Amino acid sequence: MKICFWGDIGRALTDNTSGGGELQIALLAKALSRCGNEVVILDYQTSEDFVTEDGIKVVKINGKNNGIPIIGTFFNILPQFYRTLLEQEADIYYSRIRDFRHIIVYWAARKLKAKFVLGIASDLDVLNFIMRLKHHYLVNYTGLWGIINGIGIELVYPFLTRKSDMVLVQHEGQRKILSKKGIKSTIFPNLFSLEKVSSTHNKNSKVFIHVGELQKRKGFVEFFNVVRKAPGHFFKVVGQPSGRSGFLFYEELKSLKNVKLLGRLSHTQTIKEIADSTALLSTSPMEGFPNIFIESWACGVPVISLYVDPGGTIEKNDLGVVAHGKMDMLLNALNTVSSDDEFKSRSQAYVENNHVLNSKRIQEIDGLFKRLLDVPQ
Repeated sequence: MKICFWGDIGRALTDNTSGGGELQIALLAKALSRCGNEVVILDYQTSEDFVTEDGIKVVKINGKNNGIPIIGTFFNILPQFYRTLLEQEADIYYSRIRDFRHIIVYWAARKLKAKFVLGIASDLDVLNFIMRLKHHYLVNYTGLWGIINGIGIELVYPFLTRKSDMVLVQHEGQRKILSKKGIKSTIFPNLFSLEKVSSTHNKNSKVFIHVGELQKRKGFVEFFNVVRKAPGHFFKVVGQPSGRSGFLFYEELKSLKNVKLLGRLSHTQTIKEIADSTALLSTSPMEGFPNIFIESWACGVPVISLYVDPGGTIEKNDLGVVAHGKMDMLLNALNTVSSDDEFKSRSQAYVENNHVLNSKRIQEIDGLFKRLLDVPQ
């Protein structure tokens, strides 16, 4: 079978991912390719076509803005995107990460009588508009394109979740929300490759690490308050600031002596920094199932989360501490969190059993997509 993905995925195939959703698409593409399927990725960032060592074909999306970005996008680039999708003549078209352009992929799939799969990348994808307004739109201004994309998303996502041939969710919590809306979905846990795991681990001092987008909607303000209120602990920060508040608090962090700003690192370097930490600190108020949590557990490092516990995973499996929005509880966890050998064994077993992209998991993925096409296995 032939599967077509799209997005800024080429970099994720070469250890330079632009985000967690892009990394998940790359890992899924690799899994399907290793089963002998034909996999193609339409990439709007690459300047030339190329084929990876896994046999994945990356195709650039042509088209020019002709000097007027928005007009050029709608009258040149998007039509070319649709034509390129049709040219692939894939059996399955897969979309993930909030973007109104998924509707173009859906139209192409229907034109070819192919299947369309929608992957849920965040709890925001399944929650109501009020929650998205509070945790995304009001704290994430991204200019004219962001406004256009946001309006488009609100129009097309309710349609796509109901009309997709298969909706894949990250955890039980997302599945239950969609079920209450009468939408059937399949739990598809985030994937993880053990190739990136680092064996180093700092047991001589307490060092906490924060990884991700340094902006208001990702809880960067709350993280700044943690660093300020815990002068006796040391913190590392991986990532670059964005947005007015992100740059403001990033500059403020530079004046604090108990924090080290590492900037943007490669995926491999980031995991090494996590492995050399006492715990991963998350202050984001809204996520899906963060890849960084899985990477932390794979290194034997617990997660201290101010808000997020995807599907209750942390508390059910004793993989760290969830503060339920209480800053005092989080600050206390800095003193009590455990990352001993017993925890490492438990957390790595959880990752192995639920997320690792091993031969068994690869076959399960292949079977899931083949059942969608009624292909004999």
